[in-house]
Amino acid sequence: DNSSEFIPKCRTCRRQAREQSGEGDHHEGLSSDEELTPTEVGEFQKSKDNVLEDSRKIFEDVHADFCDIRKILLKFQEWKEKFPDSYCDAYISFCLPKLLNPLIRVQLISWNPLEQNFTELEEMPWFRAIEEFSDAGNVSESK
Repeated sequence: DNSSEFIPKCRTCRRQAREQSGEGDHHEGLSSDEELTPTEVGEFQKSKDNVLEDSRKIFEDVHADFCDIRKILLKFQEWKEKFPDSYCDAYISFCLPKLLNPLIRVQLISWNPLEQNFTELEEMPWFRAIEEFSDAGNVSESK
C-alpha cells in the first residue's frame, strides 16, 4: 500500500515549493490545503458583507413593535398580567422560543465567538430582554 508513502511525499513537495517561493507565513502542522488564497479571502469577505447587508434589510418594512424583542416581550408580559388564564392556556412559554428565533438569528449573523473582541451572549440586548422577561414571571415558573 503506497498511500502512506504518498502523504509525506506531498508534504515534502509543498514545503519545498513554499521555500522556493519565499512563503514564510506557513505554520508547521497546518495543512496547506486549508490555507486560503488572497482571492478566496476577498471573495469570502465580499460574500459575508453581502449577507450582513441583506440581514440589515430583513426587518426594514416591519413596524418597530414587531421586530424589537424587548417590545414583543412587553406585549406578552402585559397579556400575562392582564389575562393569566388565557396566557397559560395558550402555552406561550412554549411558543416564545419559536417566535423569537428569527429575530435572534438575525442578530447573531455577525457574531463570531472566535474573534478576539467578541461580545458574550449574556451581554447582548436580546439575551438581557429575555432574562428580564423570565425574571418578571412567577418564581415557580422555570426559566
